[in-house]
Amino acid sequence: MVNPAELPTASVSELPAEGITLIDVREDDEWRAGHAPGAIHIPLGELPARVEELSKLPDDQPLYVVCRSGGRSARATAWLNASGWDAVNVAGGMKSWHAEGRPVVGEHGDVPPEIL
Repeated sequence: MVNPAELPTASVSELPAEGITLIDVREDDEWRAGHAPGAIHIPLGELPARVEELSKLPDDQPLYVVCRSGGRSARATAWLNASGWDAVNVAGGMKSWHAEGRPVVGEHGDVPPEIL
């Protein structure tokens, strides 16, 4: 297990307002309820099988990894960095993203987005 204190980490307030590559590693139901616009959804358990998708992303900037509160994204960040990616864990996850007033969209039509 990787010590989270040793991982590259950024708080939501430290993230650029736009132009970042955000990987959301939450499960499908969490994603559909509410996620950051433009985020790429790859559930944590599918990450190793879907690295081909990551190779198509710009490699001149880090991948920011988010989950609900930071635990799963820390594991994903550790795995990505060990696999040669430049990944940064988003501290506090989507809970902090939402609390900071960053935009959230959902997949349920008329139902307002929420962070599960």
